[in-house]
Amino acid sequence: MAEHVIRLPDVGEGVAEAELVEWHVKIGDLVRADATLAAVMTDKATVEIPSPISGEIVWLGAEVGDVVAVGSDLVRLRAPGDGKTPTAIGEQTSPQDAPAAEGTEPTLTPEPRMAGSEKRAEASPVSNTSRPAPTASRQQFLHGPPRPEGEKPIAAPAVRLRAREAGVDLRQVPGTGPAGRITHEDLDAFFSQGPTSARTPILRARTSVEAIKVTGLRRRVAEKMALSSSRIPHITYVEEVDVTGLEALREALNSRERKAQPRLTLLPFLMRAMVRAIEDQPKLNSVFDDVERVIHQHAGVNIGIATQTPAGLMVPVVRNVEALDVWGCAAEIARLAEAARAGTATREELSGSTITITSLGAMGGLVTTPIINHPEVAIIGVNKMMMRPVWDGSAFIPRKMMNLSSSFDHRVVDGWDAAMFVQRIKALLETPALIFIEG
Repeated sequence: MAEHVIRLPDVGEGVAEAELVEWHVKIGDLVRADATLAAVMTDKATVEIPSPISGEIVWLGAEVGDVVAVGSDLVRLRAPGDGKTPTAIGEQTSPQDAPAAEGTEPTLTPEPRMAGSEKRAEASPVSNTSRPAPTASRQQFLHGPPRPEGEKPIAAPAVRLRAREAGVDLRQVPGTGPAGRITHEDLDAFFSQGPTSARTPILRARTSVEAIKVTGLRRRVAEKMALSSSRIPHITYVEEVDVTGLEALREALNSRERKAQPRLTLLPFLMRAMVRAIEDQPKLNSVFDDVERVIHQHAGVNIGIATQTPAGLMVPVVRNVEALDVWGCAAEIARLAEAARAGTATREELSGSTITITSLGAMGGLVTTPIINHPEVAIIGVNKMMMRPVWDGSAFIPRKMMNLSSSFDHRVVDGWDAAMFVQRIKALLETPALIFIEG
C-alpha cells in the first residue's frame, strides 16, 4: 500500500502562499478521487483543493488559519491496492496511473478549483443521510459523564451547527471519535436518550470562554479595516434625502418591467447619481497611494458594493458605471452579489473599485459612520428609508426620507468638497428625472 504526498498547488493569481480556511477531511477518512480535501484563500477568493486519487487520509500538514506556501506538503494519503494509484469509482485507470514501488511517496499536485464552482464531491463513501445507528456499546458509552467546565468539545462545524439548532450543549455529549471528537452518530445517540437529557438546562450559568481563531475572510476584513482606520483620517457627513419621488418612479418602472430587465432597487439610481456628481468633482473618484503620496484620479467609475455573505463582508465591483444605465447597474449588482455569496466571484470581480457604496437595507439605522475602503478616498453609506412628517411651509406631510452617511479621506477631500458632493447626489435623487438628462 503506497503513501502519496499531496502538495498545495499553484492556485494562480501569482501568489506564493495561501491561508488554509477549512478542512473537509480528517485523519482516517476514506476519500474518492476528486473529493474536496481543503479550502484555501488568496486575497478574497476561496479555492478548493481536490484529491487526485482515492485513499485514506493519514496526515494533515496544517491547521485552519495557517498560511501555507505553494508546493508545501498538505496531505498524506494511503492508497489501497498493490501500490497502484486508484481511480474514482466508475473510472478506468489512465496510463499515468503507473504502479508505485512499495513504501515510496509519490508526489501529487491536484488541480485547484474555485469554491462553489461545482457540487462538492463526497468526502466519504457514507453520506450523512445514511448514518448507521449507534451500536449497543456506543450507546452505553454515551451515558458517561459530561465534559468538565471549560473543556472545549471537539466537533466538526456541521456537528456544531446541528447541536446549536437543536439547543444542545456539546459539553454534555461524549465523543467516540479520535481524541474524543463528537460525530454525527454521537449526536444521534444523544438525541435518542430523549428530549429531557438532550436539551441544555434553562437558566444555567455559563462561565466558559471560547477562543475563536480569526481566520479566512474575517481576518482579511479585520486587517483591511484596521489599515483604513489607522491610515485614513475620516470625516463623516450626514444628510437626509427625500426619496418620495424616486420611490414612485422606481415602482412605476418595475410595474412595466420586461423579462429582459432586472427589478430595480434604490442602488442603481444612487450609482447613476454618483456618476453625475463625480463629473463635477472628479477627485472623489480616486485612490490615494499613502506610501508614494500620489493621488490616482480615475476616469472610469468602478463602484464597489459592500455585500454581506455567509463567509463575511465582500466588496464586488461594478465596473465602468458611467457606461451603464439603471437596468445595467441592477443586472450587474445581482450577478456579482450572487457570485460573492456563492463563493465563485473572481479576483478581478472583487478588486479595482474607485468608490464604494455600503448599505444595510432595512436595518440601516438612522446614521452610520462607514469606514473607507482603502485605498479609496470616499464611501457612500445608505441608511434606512422611513416615512416621516415633513413641514412644507404650511403643514406636516408624510414623505419617504432616507439619510446618506458618507465618509471621506480628509487628506484628499476637504469638508466643503464632501458637502458639495453629497448635496449634488441629494439634488439628483430628489429630482430623479435629472439622472436621465445628459448635460
